[in-house]
Amino acid sequence: MEDLKELEAFLKNVSVEDGLRKVADTFRGKVKFSSSLGQEDQVLTDMISRHSIDISIFTLDTGRLFNETYELIEKTEARYKNKIDIYFPGANEVEEMVNEKGINLFYNSVEERKLCCHIRKVIPLNRALTGTSVWITGLRSSQTSIRQDLPVIEWLPEKNLFKYNPLLNWSYDDVMDYIHTNSVPYNPLHDKGFVSIGCLPCTRAIEPGEDPRAGRWWWETSQKECGLHVNK
Repeated sequence: MEDLKELEAFLKNVSVEDGLRKVADTFRGKVKFSSSLGQEDQVLTDMISRHSIDISIFTLDTGRLFNETYELIEKTEARYKNKIDIYFPGANEVEEMVNEKGINLFYNSVEERKLCCHIRKVIPLNRALTGTSVWITGLRSSQTSIRQDLPVIEWLPEKNLFKYNPLLNWSYDDVMDYIHTNSVPYNPLHDKGFVSIGCLPCTRAIEPGEDPRAGRWWWETSQKECGLHVNK
């Protein structure tokens, strides 16, 4: 895909802000950024809002988030005067799953954990991305082994859109430097050892020296992915 090669070459050689502007101008009105309210995502929210870039922001409310995450949504909207659209899982699907498998089914097996993630995250994500041309994420290559080989931008035929990872080559220190320099609001749980924050029952703080994703689904030895960023 020639257009993809040209776009990728451009995005690799410009600042994140200029990359976001380029994508927004090229796919006007059809660019969405999915934020989990993590530190990387707060950096992108700051850039999009600070520079008034035409990119809509949304998040997924699984129904099992930390209260600190909900408070951060309100704080972020108030700070930037920029609405974060919230997508929920389908009530019928959640009810059927919980009544059949139990309220905390994710502790039973990797398969049931992935089922919960699929219903609470993947299905709402696909709904949020309907009609979208570019999906922006805050993924970094150093977060997990699966993400090390991700391109800055790629075509996802199963979703019929481009996926753009503008912070892919940023380090954790780069993220924190930006946050402190620009006084970006972030989840206070990060200061308590929660590096990667997801649903409350599926996240714990990590110890010094542990892998950053060790606190996610800490009872299993999976690849620490929920299915949002695993192409099929």
